[in-house]
Amino acid sequence: MRKPPPLTEDVIHDLLARLPELRREISKVIVGQKAVIEELLVAFLAGGHCLLEGLPGLGKTLLIRTLAQAVDLSFHRIQFTPDLMPSDIIGTEVLEEDHATGKRFFQFNRGPIFGQIILADEINRTPPKTQSALLEAMSEGSVTYGGQTYALDRPFFVLATQNPIEQSGTYPLPEAQLDRFLLYLNIGYPEAAEELTMLANTTGSERSDVRAVMSAADVIQLQALSREVAISNDLLDYINRIVRATRDRSLPYVEKWIRWGAGPRAGQALALSAKARALLAGRFAATMADVHALAAPVLRHRILLNFEAEADRLSTDDVVTEILRLVPEPRSPLPK
Repeated sequence: MRKPPPLTEDVIHDLLARLPELRREISKVIVGQKAVIEELLVAFLAGGHCLLEGLPGLGKTLLIRTLAQAVDLSFHRIQFTPDLMPSDIIGTEVLEEDHATGKRFFQFNRGPIFGQIILADEINRTPPKTQSALLEAMSEGSVTYGGQTYALDRPFFVLATQNPIEQSGTYPLPEAQLDRFLLYLNIGYPEAAEELTMLANTTGSERSDVRAVMSAADVIQLQALSREVAISNDLLDYINRIVRATRDRSLPYVEKWIRWGAGPRAGQALALSAKARALLAGRFAATMADVHALAAPVLRHRILLNFEAEADRLSTDDVVTEILRLVPEPRSPLPK
């Protein structure tokens, strides 16, 4: 595969100008949730999948649908239910007949996974067997059926929503699939003023029209550009030490609270996310602030707490905060 030509300064300037436009289009519909929107756009630029968790009615599905409207990508929604089968996601073979010759043959009918933005709605309401049907698509960008591999269109994003696992009728996601999500985002209740604005905007006759401000080619170029963002060796070393600290049994908090820690993919995710956040801010170098802002979304689904942490009512975010407090920052000066 030939390497694409380098982007010119004018093309880069035009691409970066699309990002504020994308934010504005999303903000036409989504009130508040600025941190979640930024983190979702980080995953978008980094080319990673995203898992959003929140109670019903907090706008998870609406946020993803609005993002799909603001970019010119094919969008498919899969509503996960307890009776959903893997073939309902991937597709299935059906017996067809050639009317000219009378011969019969099997034809593969593609399922909803063949899109560019896939909304896996309430993914934890279906059993693990069906959840795992997404695993190959998320990791390889392709699916296999009947011994044949089918490539998925690029860019390809799985944006999954789930309700809190304590709710009845939910199944925990397999660890292997959780690790495939670049970021795990928590959506909380809006502020009072935001909720009031939401009421006013959604109970009248006017509807906001969201226009597409990006194409598939724009997204692919932005993803390539985000990988070109500079990150110092000292910052990479800091990221590596953060991830390794989650599984260092010699550290008291790990022995006390963590059943198992994050693997190497967490470091890759944190570095790529930091680069994407820098680009989203119009910068071409990742900083300590980027790493600190994304440590929790990157690590919260890659750390498994033990029973003692649950008894102490600690969350993975609490543990990540403790890790950031205890892991020494680089001695050489870095931009904050």
